[in-house]
Amino acid sequence: MPNNRDNYSYTSGDIQVLEGLEAVRKRPGMYIATTSSRGLHHLVWEIVDNAIDEALAGYADRVIVRVEKGDIIEVTDNGRGMPVEKHEKTGISTVETIFTVLHAGGKFGGGAYKVSGGLHGVGASVVNALSEWLEVTVKINGKIYFIRFENGGHRAAPLKEIGTCSIHEHGTKVRFKADPEIFTETTVYDYETLYNRLQELAFLNPFLTIEFIDEREEEVKKVEFEYEGGISSYVSFLNKDKKVMFDPPVYVKGQDTVDDKEIVVEVALQYNDGYTPSIYSFCNNVNTQEGGTHEEGFRNSLTRIINNYAKDQNLMKKDDELLQGDDVREGITAIISVKHPDPQYEGQTKTKLGNSEVRRVVSSIFSEQFERFLMENPTEARMIVEKSITASKARMAAKRARELTRRKNVLEVSALPGKLSDCSSRNPELCEIYIVEGDSAGGSAKQGRNPKYQAILPLRGKILNVEKAREHQILENNEIRSMITAFGCGLGDEMDLSKLRYHKIVIMTDADVDGAHIRILLLTFFYRFFKPVLEGGYVYVAQPPLYRVQRGNTIKYAYSDEELEVLKAEFGEKVSLQRYKGLGEMDPDQLWETTMDPEARILKQVNVDNAMEADRIFSMLMGDEVEPRKNYIIENAHFVKNLDL
Repeated sequence: MPNNRDNYSYTSGDIQVLEGLEAVRKRPGMYIATTSSRGLHHLVWEIVDNAIDEALAGYADRVIVRVEKGDIIEVTDNGRGMPVEKHEKTGISTVETIFTVLHAGGKFGGGAYKVSGGLHGVGASVVNALSEWLEVTVKINGKIYFIRFENGGHRAAPLKEIGTCSIHEHGTKVRFKADPEIFTETTVYDYETLYNRLQELAFLNPFLTIEFIDEREEEVKKVEFEYEGGISSYVSFLNKDKKVMFDPPVYVKGQDTVDDKEIVVEVALQYNDGYTPSIYSFCNNVNTQEGGTHEEGFRNSLTRIINNYAKDQNLMKKDDELLQGDDVREGITAIISVKHPDPQYEGQTKTKLGNSEVRRVVSSIFSEQFERFLMENPTEARMIVEKSITASKARMAAKRARELTRRKNVLEVSALPGKLSDCSSRNPELCEIYIVEGDSAGGSAKQGRNPKYQAILPLRGKILNVEKAREHQILENNEIRSMITAFGCGLGDEMDLSKLRYHKIVIMTDADVDGAHIRILLLTFFYRFFKPVLEGGYVYVAQPPLYRVQRGNTIKYAYSDEELEVLKAEFGEKVSLQRYKGLGEMDPDQLWETTMDPEARILKQVNVDNAMEADRIFSMLMGDEVEPRKNYIIENAHFVKNLDL
């Protein structure tokens, strides 16, 4: 116990009271989870969600999202327009109340919205608090109103009428600039992140048109999303680069009332000839990445209905064991979307739905309609069952392979692969493992590393393309087994991230075509079989230099052709130039000082911000369908730099 009681004071003066939006600025992570790039984009989603809530309520059918130069965001909807009259409780205009008072909104049982996404009424005010400035323009009842906030949500002037408009014009426009004092990492919005989420929202809301405009470059990018087919179109989009077993997708929709709350359920699914399931779930447009009761209801009923159909139609032998969930989900692409007036989420960032009644509602609605589909479409039903039975046999083969490898200690940390040059530290937070190709690069890396915290695992050649292989084939591959063993955290359902031996897994390949191919093979393996490791931020890609530039005793390295030109201009004409075609060409000291030294190296962290887009890209790049891959290469070839032919 501390022994300084005489000098210890704890009075009311030590208690800090944060008023209103000041609390948001003081602890932004409590409201948007992070002030990184993900948190920056979260600001956009909160304002967009408010606009889409108007559409869900039946009052809007168009949302326009514009990124202006300087990364200013503008979101416009043609909904009712935010109320402008004085709010009876706050004594200020309702618009100002919405943007300055936490938990002020039409989402708390007042009848304005049956269902809604967003942060339960804190979204608009949080965005205001974390913005350098924010402006709101409202068209309502033939009049135009305007208000501006500055310096983290402080009103610049009261709401005022600035003009008139047609009585038929109505809606809300919000413009804001994220505060760089809060978002110190970046205030630049990523085009692909915005594009993918807005497209996703358009799929989930088929009655809505979403226009996306990016004005930051000379050539303005403009796209319009509108999908009358809704989540069925979404499933077709996700499967467009795969060979599907039937078309169009199965679509299920129904609703049920529980305790006077109307719950709407939509499910769309389609099977392809691949091995990986792609199941995504949403509640009120929120991507429930960790699933929840709606996904549980779907999974359980899918397994039960297919087993029942297979038995009733004598498609399974009497001694066959029942199909398991993994069997019936092999190769499925499915979207589950529910609308709930009072969703309960587990976790602060709303990634898992917890309402227990949703499990039964989804199961009941999906079971009835999917069973009808199987009965009315015997050809498609037989294909689904046969694929599931094949998957069952493969699962049992994989189980035998796991047992065999376990007996051989292949998956146990105690039997590390002989080719691994391990580090001496046993603190995973400090430890790094470099995955390199070939003995030559492995030798340089081993000699150039810091053996205290850097381990080296050389691989021979290109690993198996896991996109085209079943699990038992993957477990039989020596290079993959070496990685599984070295990482120490297990695989699949047996994975335990707390046992991961290295918190930096670094892919270090040559800067050429073969190196790029090895890199994508490794990333595909990580995405399909070590996804929690990817999502945890443990996977990195090293960036070795392309050139060594020397003049006299001065040596510098260039990591791109652009950097090379800068160095050549800096040094003048008389320079010695070396083009590295492989890591093996670099001596250990050069490899250390350019690619492995934490003080000088360039590492790119791999993340999976958009799982669905990542899933589609991996399937397209590594799957069996050649034409989509060919088209992708043609469309994106002009982006490729440093390509050795």
